[in-house]
Amino acid sequence: MSRSTAPDVGIITTGHDVADARLHKITAALQHRDLRVELWGLGDAAGGPAGATVHAGPRGNLVQRLARTAVLPWRTSAKVVMTVDPDMIPVTRFVTALRRRKLVVDVHEDYERLLADRAWAKGPAGLPARLIVRAGSKLAAGADLTVVADSHLAPHQAKHRLVVQNLPDHGFLAPSPPTGAPRAVYVGDLRTSRGLFDMVETVAAAPEWSLDLVGPVAPSDRDRIEARIAQPDLGGRVRLHGRQPPADAWRIAHGAWASLAMLQPTPAFIEAMPSKIYEYLASGLPVLSTRLPRQSKVIEESGGGVLVDSVAEASEILRRWAADPGELEKLRDHALQWASEHLPTTTPYDNLADAILYLLRGSASSKGRA
Repeated sequence: MSRSTAPDVGIITTGHDVADARLHKITAALQHRDLRVELWGLGDAAGGPAGATVHAGPRGNLVQRLARTAVLPWRTSAKVVMTVDPDMIPVTRFVTALRRRKLVVDVHEDYERLLADRAWAKGPAGLPARLIVRAGSKLAAGADLTVVADSHLAPHQAKHRLVVQNLPDHGFLAPSPPTGAPRAVYVGDLRTSRGLFDMVETVAAAPEWSLDLVGPVAPSDRDRIEARIAQPDLGGRVRLHGRQPPADAWRIAHGAWASLAMLQPTPAFIEAMPSKIYEYLASGLPVLSTRLPRQSKVIEESGGGVLVDSVAEASEILRRWAADPGELEKLRDHALQWASEHLPTTTPYDNLADAILYLLRGSASSKGRA
């Protein structure tokens, strides 16, 4: 690739699909500033952000991931290199320093608490992963730009730290009034701790309703969920759509009556604010949610949803909504009103794009003085 066509920003990941919503939002904001973006990740390149140069491949095993971690930082010729995986930080920091490129690290989850939610990461077997996460957090602080998805995430002190919350990019959303028979939707990763089976059992006990689940299913839950939704009491009312690029995911949500967010109170989620809550509200989708602290606060403040303590309570509410859609109309109005007042069209991704543009200009100035 010649210097004139070299990408401005190269995003590299060994753990994220190129259809990942945050990657699409970051790329869109960079492209709005006429920056050329290259993305290396997993999955199908067709699911990557439009207009970007996308390189994608299969997930593979642990050895293959480790090999990609060592190789990917050398692959991109971008002037600014951005990584979103803690295990990629050490090699990427070394390569960017050697090549005199700028490094951006995106810490968008509490990785230590997330590991506590994974059975494979517990005990001696998970020690390497825990050590990598801790080392990655320390090294992230020395990047040219350290991005965190929430103010409570480490590192708390860094050379240049920027909070980029997972707020909606309205360009991907498709607000619409409910149509057809009662239908609920969930958009995001799917596993037991994210309420996968609680959502299915909620709909199983509310026979008027169907459910669209949009997102990748954890391999450990795949066989069990496929067997469950094939049972007669569900009768095809639960549909698995798999991972979808953001615009396609929200097109599936078009016309739904309500949304579900039934995350369990795991260490990873107890302090988190799921981006899907904001996206549901901005889409005018009343939210049926478990009582995790931060999402409860937003739902109560907005008046755009209902909080529940059990599957039985959630099912009862769905049955009530099917019998009296007027309640849903009020919740929808509250959701849209709150979103219009609290979710600006300029997002934190725009701030990130501006910060990266500043890095690029600084790099160009340094070369001019050399």
